[in-house]
Amino acid sequence: MENVTFCQSCAMPLTSSILKGTNADGTLSQEFCTYCYQKGDYLNDCTMEEMIEICVKPMCEHNPELSEDEARAQMREFFPTLKRWTN
Repeated sequence: MENVTFCQSCAMPLTSSILKGTNADGTLSQEFCTYCYQKGDYLNDCTMEEMIEICVKPMCEHNPELSEDEARAQMREFFPTLKRWTN
């Protein structure tokens, strides 16, 4: 997946415009997915750890070779680099 942009909240690959959330002005967000961000606001008021738990099941469904613990470990490493979770 060359040059794939990832949601800066949940790390989902934004491979299609249908997956992109919307900004307050109705334009497509270039940074966040539709599951995390709509109309310029986050849909989930949560911590990074809570977001990881939300994402475990879908990540394992799309990557069946991963255990839930492996998925969590990968997300705990990658999520701190995402815009929403950067301190």
